[in-house]
Amino acid sequence: MDRVYLSSMSLFVCVLLCVLIADTACGCTLKNFTLMIEKYECEQCVLINTTICSGYCYTQDTNFRGRVGKNFLIQQGCTPGSLVYRTARLVGCPRNVNPVIYYPEFHRCKCRSCDRRTHHCVQKSRYPLNQCRKTRHKRKGKDSN
Repeated sequence: MDRVYLSSMSLFVCVLLCVLIADTACGCTLKNFTLMIEKYECEQCVLINTTICSGYCYTQDTNFRGRVGKNFLIQQGCTPGSLVYRTARLVGCPRNVNPVIYYPEFHRCKCRSCDRRTHHCVQKSRYPLNQCRKTRHKRKGKDSN
C-alpha cells in the first residue's frame, strides 16, 4: 500500500513540476520591441522602443464536431493584461499635419481567449515590419532603374 501511495505521489509531483516549468520556460511574457512608425505626410520614420506580449499559451484542439467538440476546445493567446498608450512626435511633418502619434506599451501579459471586440487576434502584415514604408518605396525605385 505504501509503495502505491509513493509512486502515485511521485507521479503527481512530476506532473506538477512539468506544468510549472513549461509555464515559465515557454509562457506568455513581456518582450522588448522596436516599433517603426510613420505618417505618409511626414518626412521621417521614428523608431520607438516599447514592450509587447509574446510567448506560448496552452492550446488544445479536438477531432469532435458540434457541441461535444467545443467542450474539448481550448484556444488561448498571449494577450495584454494591461496596457498604456504613450505619445511620440514625428519629425518633418507639415504644419497642417498633427505630428503626435500614440503607441501601446504593455505592462502585463496573460494567456486567455482572444476577445475580437478589443484585440486584433491574428494580424498579418503585408509589409516587412523591420522597414519603414518610405524606405521600401525608395529601394524599389532604385532597384528598378
